[in-house]
Amino acid sequence: MRKLIVLCFFLGMFGLTGCATIIGDNAQTVQVNSNPQGAKFEIKDENGMLITSGTTPQNVVLDKSDGSYFGGKDYQITFTKEGYGSNTLPITHSVNGWYIGGNIVFGSLIGWLLVDPLNGGMYSLKPKVASSTLVANH
Repeated sequence: MRKLIVLCFFLGMFGLTGCATIIGDNAQTVQVNSNPQGAKFEIKDENGMLITSGTTPQNVVLDKSDGSYFGGKDYQITFTKEGYGSNTLPITHSVNGWYIGGNIVFGSLIGWLLVDPLNGGMYSLKPKVASSTLVANH
């Protein structure tokens, strides 16, 4: 009887989690690179707020969610280097397979509708490598 109670407890706790939250994270590392290397970059969110800046090549950690319900984050990364034209690329969020498939397979309605949408585990940022080829000014 005790084993049954323990098993039910753990199954219940598992049902209160989201699959994408278990497998994923609320932030993601994005590799920032340019050709030529040594370009300055700035990453701004969808509200135009500066999130981070640096020099290529560099890895940055970006939040996948703004913390609101189904609030995936998007970014713009702008590359600049003296003697070269600037270039801006999007970094966008999309729903990952763990959110869709994992919650269907494991049947966690709470994970699907509450846990994963609130913490960002359901999203992936793309591209994982933000790379720009800068064109020299003539």
